[in-house]
Amino acid sequence: MGVLFNPLLIPIAAILMTVIIVGIVFWYNAREKELQYHQEMRVREMEHQRRMKELELEVEKVKAQQGRAA
Repeated sequence: MGVLFNPLLIPIAAILMTVIIVGIVFWYNAREKELQYHQEMRVREMEHQRRMKELELEVEKVKAQQGRAA
């Protein structure tokens, strides 16, 4: 029973609980930033793919015009 009522146990438990709570908050914030970053990268990737398709169409138009001119 002496171990359960050790006066040092309460402050250690309080510090440990605070560290755990702060760790969870930091992890949550980091996860939110990571998800936001992934979403932004996905949007950029989609914009890049759209632009590449537009450029491919332009190249095909130029080739078709050169074929008619020759």
